[in-house]
Order: sequence, then structure tokens, then C-alpha cells
Amino acid sequence: MPRRLTATLRPKQSLGQNFLRDENICRKIVSAINPEHNDVILEIGPGEGALTKYLLGRTGTLVVVDIDRRVIAYLNDHVLPVRQPGFQSTVTVLHQDILETDLTSLSHQLENRLRIVGNVPYHITSPIIFHVLQHRNAVTDLTIMIQKEVARRLVAIPRTKDYGILAVLCQLNADVKLLFEVSPNAFYPKPKVTSAVVRLRMLDRPRVPVRDEAFVTMVVRGVFGKRRKTLRNSLAYLFDQQMPPTVAGLDLQRRPEELTVAELVDLANALCTDFNHAPKD
Repeated sequence: MPRRLTATLRPKQSLGQNFLRDENICRKIVSAINPEHNDVILEIGPGEGALTKYLLGRTGTLVVVDIDRRVIAYLNDHVLPVRQPGFQSTVTVLHQDILETDLTSLSHQLENRLRIVGNVPYHITSPIIFHVLQHRNAVTDLTIMIQKEVARRLVAIPRTKDYGILAVLCQLNADVKLLFEVSPNAFYPKPKVTSAVVRLRMLDRPRVPVRDEAFVTMVVRGVFGKRRKTLRNSLAYLFDQQMPPTVAGLDLQRRPEELTVAELVDLANALCTDFNHAPKD
């Protein structure tokens, strides 16, 4: 049986806290990241420092971000003072909401792109992923523990029930890989779901040329928001006007889950340029 960390903090249900306790899983995550001494690692939601203590000394610069003041105090009092002999990391502790953290400014300040890792509250998984994607030019990769069902959405392919907004926007901007699953027994308290660790390696540019990123995102959200409708009907609702039978050579009688990432981007690019559409108020 793996040795487990002793409880020190009472998880807050309001913050969606499930503290990682299985040290074998901690080592497996850090091994997957494979930090280098010149890396800047940003850890989201360090909790009791299960991952933090393995990252210390493996990377030149470590930034930990947590919204819970108790976590910050515990890290400063019990985790960060315990350093292994040899290489020492420069550590910055930020008491703030990761969704309000300007990752681009932080990257500029530290003069390096960020490598982000976290065991995040499941109820804000999607907002965190979209926040990182918005700052992807400042990020090398994101290794994140999330609910298994959400992880499947990130790697989903067309014509499957899991294929949707997350899959399209993540796969457009990153190489996405599901690394391994994690049992509820690895956490305290035990979540009611199985977890999974996924990695997003950010691309230098979108996989398909994008004319207007905000417009593409709006179209993808719009059509998948009404995924049971045909593209023609969902776009007519989105733009409040009748749509032609085809756009960019795509039959608008198809449904959004039938289109590849490239086809969805081609559709949005054509709407943005050839038709110069703006969404209705």
C-alpha cells in the first residue's frame, strides 16, 4: 500500500477541495511533467502540498496559487521550509484566484513561459482550461487532474457524444493526451467520480489558420449550444438571419458533432470574412 500524507487541513466543500494523498500518484504526475531546472512551474491549488514538495528542487522557479488563505499559511509554515539538500527552487506563493491571475504578465515578469500543473476543483475545470488557452502564448503545457468524464471530452473525436466545445477549442490550440486515470481512493475526501490526468502541450499557432479567434470561439459555442439542431438552424438563431444551404463548401444540414476541428474553423472563417456576420444582440 502506498504511504499517505497525514491530514492537516479540513477540506472546504464550498471550494470543491479534494486533497491528493497518494504519494505514488504525486510522483507519477511529477514524472510525467519531468521538470527541468530552467523551467517555471505554476501549481494551481496546492492543497496540503502533496505535489509541491516533489516539485521543490526539481525546477528553478515554482509559483503556487491558491484562493484559500489556510492553504497559503500551511504551505509557508510546513511545506516550503522543508527543503532537500542540493538544488533549491525560487518559490513564490500567490493568494489569489487562478481565474483572475494574468498568466501572460506573470510569464513576462519571470521571463519564461509557464508550465502549469494542478489538481483543480472539478466545478471550475472548464473555466480554468479556457483561461489557460486564452494565455496559451505564455504557457508551454498544462498537466491537470480532472474528472474522467471531462478528460474524455478533451480528447473526443467527431461523431461521438463527448465531442463538443472543449474538444474543438483544446485540440485547435494544443496537443491533448489523457495520461492515466486516478482512483477516488487517492483523495481525501474521496470524490464520487474517477479522475484522470491530462496534458495539453500548447501549439505555437492554432492547428488550423484562424482569422478571428473570438469569432471562431463564439461560433463553436453557438453551434454546440444547440447541438441537436442542424448547423443552418443554430447559425440562423445565432445571427438572427436566414443562412444559405452551404458555407465554405459545408452542407449546413449537418450537425456540429459531425464536423472536424478544421471544418468548424473553416466555417467560422467563412462566416467572418465572406458574410461579415455579427451575432445578434
